[in-house]
Amino acid sequence: MIRIQIPATSANLGSGFDSLGIALTMYNQVWMEESDTLDISSKDDVKIPTDENNLIFWAARQVYEKCGRKLPGLKLIQQNDIPMARGLGSSSACIVAGILGANRLLGSPLSTTELINLAAEIEGHPDNTTPAIEGGLVASAIEAGRVYSVSVPVSEKIRFALFIPPFELKTEKARSVLPETYARADAVYNLSRSALMTASLFSGKLENLRVAVQDKIHQPYRSGLIDHLDSVFRLSYELGSLGTYVSGAGPTIISMIDVADTDNFVKYAASHLEEKGITGWQIRILNADSKGAQISIE
Repeated sequence: MIRIQIPATSANLGSGFDSLGIALTMYNQVWMEESDTLDISSKDDVKIPTDENNLIFWAARQVYEKCGRKLPGLKLIQQNDIPMARGLGSSSACIVAGILGANRLLGSPLSTTELINLAAEIEGHPDNTTPAIEGGLVASAIEAGRVYSVSVPVSEKIRFALFIPPFELKTEKARSVLPETYARADAVYNLSRSALMTASLFSGKLENLRVAVQDKIHQPYRSGLIDHLDSVFRLSYELGSLGTYVSGAGPTIISMIDVADTDNFVKYAASHLEEKGITGWQIRILNADSKGAQISIE
């Protein structure tokens, strides 16, 4: 049996809509082996599909079919630490687990580039799946069905404080509120800031991050879908956030913080939320994951 460890991912990073993503040190684990039947179970209390609609199995089947092989069944065991429908790449983690695991079971016929392309084809965009595979901060684009991407490490000066709310927000709903067209000024506004974001996270130019997260493409339209968004943003900056943004389609909100300020941020964030009557939110402090998905034999 093989074990696949897949990191959570945070897409957009404010200004980099559908183009920037980062892998974080929160993981799903999947154990997989070939079987004549389909046997899917979970190590935790997260409800998952146990039939052919299971996304990991479905993604694995795509690899088998691409390689001209039938997949009669699989034994899958899941441990789901990435919360679902929270803007942290839970569906991408399932896709990546399925295609990487299946590729290993078949003797690795597909290259990393082919796996990245297949994952983006399944997901529809590469900003979560590519960092889940490659790790680090990833800038990516699709041209003629192929993903062009670069992964760079994130400065050790930066930590990521996750404000995870007790409610879900489906990506389909979050996308439905976006306009079909944008003003040229808004496009230029985001292009400049997404370029600044990439260079600043890599170089550790912390003073740039508050400007780099600014966005006119998706966050203003999605803000009404996330309860307490304005309060959490305001609180995070009061506590010293370098830059705060909606993770992916939301509803998780992430603050980038100076590693030197981590203890104080954690100490006061929860109590300040409670004072404002914002209950049920989890606060997690994570690093950037530099390795991406990992496979081992057990």
